[in-house]
Amino acid sequence: MEGLRFAALGDSLTEGIGDPVPGGWRGWAALLAGHQPGWEFRNFAVSGALALDVEQQQAPAAREFAPHLASVVVGVNDTLRHTFDIHRIAVRLDTVYGGLAGQGALLLTACLPDPGAMLGLPGPLARPLARRQRAVNAVVHALSARYGAVHLHLAGPAWVEDRALWSADRLHPGERGHRLIAARCHTLLAGRGLASGLPPSCEPEQPPPGTAASLFWLATAGTAWLARRSTDLLPQLLRLAGDELRHAARGTAPHLDLRAADALSRALAAVSPGWGPEPGDQNRPTGTKRSGVPGAACAAAARSPSGTTPITG
Repeated sequence: MEGLRFAALGDSLTEGIGDPVPGGWRGWAALLAGHQPGWEFRNFAVSGALALDVEQQQAPAAREFAPHLASVVVGVNDTLRHTFDIHRIAVRLDTVYGGLAGQGALLLTACLPDPGAMLGLPGPLARPLARRQRAVNAVVHALSARYGAVHLHLAGPAWVEDRALWSADRLHPGERGHRLIAARCHTLLAGRGLASGLPPSCEPEQPPPGTAASLFWLATAGTAWLARRSTDLLPQLLRLAGDELRHAARGTAPHLDLRAADALSRALAAVSPGWGPEPGDQNRPTGTKRSGVPGAACAAAARSPSGTTPITG
């Protein structure tokens, strides 16, 4: 589609971390746009961005650009903060989606794997992060259905377990991973009549990082990353892990899942009409849908361990 304006919003995934080129980073969004003649592309994504940053800083700049297509991929950094609040994330994403869609932009969204799985953390540390990412994915599913977004699934085991797709830091895609995301987005957009020609090649131009590169990252950027997270997330994550162990010892571990499901249900009810029990209805299970949007796909996503029930692609 000639003359299409494409705005990319989000965090380091969309900024292009893991796909280095001379002078900086490239990433899946730039790869996608670069294969479409006549597209005007602007990347507003910033490494470390939270949903709040996208709402307050990136979205206003993107609306000034008046895009025809806008990708919004964010949420993993929110799961790594002690301030995680699924209700606030849902409201912020709804504001971002609504503002862009209200200008006529088609939204491009994605659900993502949880960082605990990517880093291979032990169970008591990984499970709280998994619950958080499942909640974020469920919100993204619900809002994607509501706004008719093109939605890409990146949370499945095949994506997580294929280490050839990931960079040395185990959190960001490498060049092959970015190329695969771009190719999948191209296929979905072609189905909407927005992308033409061949998709970006999935074969990398650079060799994947070896052991030396991984060790170098751990000794430099990886150490700095852990230091930053240690002052923010780590104390709370240790408390969450302690809760996991205590509930497991008491046989009450399902209570943690129910607590998370209740918070998610309230978040979905805040942004999607028809979710949650009617006032005074004590018999309807938490997180079930009454009527209206977002539909059965989002209900299944909220209950799914992987949060990957398909919506549009």
